[in-house]
Amino acid sequence: MCDGLHTCRAPARSRAGPRTIPAGPFTEHGGRARLVGVLRSFAQVDVFATTAYSGNPVAVVLDAAGLSTEEMERFARWTNLSETTFVLAASDDRADYRVRIFTPMAELPFAGHPTLGTCHAWLAARDGSTRDEIVQECAAGLVRIRRSDGGLSFAAPPLVRDGPVDEALVGRIATLLGLDRGEIHDAQWADNGPGWVAVLLEDASAVLAVRPPGSGNLDLGIVGAYPPGSPAAFEVRAFFPKDGVLVEDPVTGSLNAAIAPWLLRTGRATTPYVVSQGALLGRAGRVHVERGADGTIWVGGATVTCVSGEVEL
Repeated sequence: MCDGLHTCRAPARSRAGPRTIPAGPFTEHGGRARLVGVLRSFAQVDVFATTAYSGNPVAVVLDAAGLSTEEMERFARWTNLSETTFVLAASDDRADYRVRIFTPMAELPFAGHPTLGTCHAWLAARDGSTRDEIVQECAAGLVRIRRSDGGLSFAAPPLVRDGPVDEALVGRIATLLGLDRGEIHDAQWADNGPGWVAVLLEDASAVLAVRPPGSGNLDLGIVGAYPPGSPAAFEVRAFFPKDGVLVEDPVTGSLNAAIAPWLLRTGRATTPYVVSQGALLGRAGRVHVERGADGTIWVGGATVTCVSGEVEL
């Protein structure tokens, strides 16, 4: 697979930081005027897909110095993507950069596809640097990122919470998904920051047959296996709350990172394996999961720049 890092580069000025242009009014439609502020390097990157517009996009503001939390929140709401990231100077000497990750509703300590998309944009802004390993600082701590045959991979962060799910919650999840309780074969907390709870269904077909849930406030993942010999080992779907409604995420790195230890520990998976995600949303997401000799779980896939330029913030 191609990771797109050598074909998509941000403009050279992105390496110089934010560019302030003279303030002055201009007339918009309707005759109202506003002031021009700071232009910041920007990219929108498709993650977990070899072809642009078939994965999960993340918006990346590469020069976020000086932005307040409120300004970041406002821009993340405006992009209306599942996540928007803001790159800052690292506060830890061991890290290459620091990132803050926002959904349209809240800030996250960690998220998977924003980690890979941000690293892709950061590397591209450095003329497609060929470094083999990068360290990202985020609210969840330091995250190692490396190049792999399929693009970029991150080392799965430790779980904040794991273990079995209370039976009452499993029943509630079954109701949300329109399933009988017996159709859920297992359930597990898989919280590595976003707060995932995951359920295992009979197979991949059962996962694809689930209707999108309605209202809810869970970060919910569902997984089912494909028959042996299939191109992908599992089908995964992920739902997160937005304005009181559970909406589906196209391809989800954090969920796949969080459920991998569970699937491996219970003997349902062996590494390396591939996950398919996003088919019902018209996407072709592929998540590659490996386990290193030291036990580290690596989660990765291809990354492709779709938009690059500047935004005014």
